[in-house]
Amino acid sequence: MNETPNTDRAQNDATAARPDGSRTNAKRRWTIAGLAAGTIALTGAAWYGHARAHAGPFGRHGWHGPMDPESMGRRIDAMVAWALADIDATPDQRARIATIAKAAANDLAPLRERHRDARRKSLELLAAPAIDRAQLEALRVEQVQLGDTVTRRMLQALLDAADVLNAEQRALLVQKWRQRREGRRG
Repeated sequence: MNETPNTDRAQNDATAARPDGSRTNAKRRWTIAGLAAGTIALTGAAWYGHARAHAGPFGRHGWHGPMDPESMGRRIDAMVAWALADIDATPDQRARIATIAKAAANDLAPLRERHRDARRKSLELLAAPAIDRAQLEALRVEQVQLGDTVTRRMLQALLDAADVLNAEQRALLVQKWRQRREGRRG
C-alpha cells in the first residue's frame, strides 16, 4: 500500500493551500511571529547586552535598575572611575568625561522608554487573535531608526570623551577593554 500514514496526511492537510492561496500551517505562523518578535527585540539586545556584560562596576543591576537621575549619575561616575583607572587620567579629565557621559545618558533616557513601549506594543500585537503584520513592520522600522539614533549619540559621546584623553591614554584604555573582553571568553 502506498497510502501515507495518518500523521503525514494530517500534516499535509494542515499545510494544504486554501482556495484564497493562503496556508494554514500554525507552526509557520508561530515561527514568523517569533521572528518578528526577535527582530523587534534586536535593538533592545544591542542596548542592554553590553551593559549587562559589564554590570559589575555599574551597580548591582547594571543598566537594568532604576534610572532616576541620581542613580544614573552614580552609575556613570562608577563607570568612569573604572574605565579611567590605570590610565593616569587627571581629575579634570575624569570630570569632563563624566559630564559627557551624563549628557548622553540624559539625551538617551526618553528613547529607552520609547523602546520599552514598542516592546510592550509588539507583545500585545503578537498576542492578538490576528497578527497585524503592517503594525509589526512599522514597529520594526521605528526600532531600527531608534537604534540608529542611539548609536549615533553614543558614538558622539565616545568621540567627545576620546578628545579629552591623549593618544597614550586612549591606547591604554583600549588595551584594558580588550583584556576584559578576552577574560570573559576564556
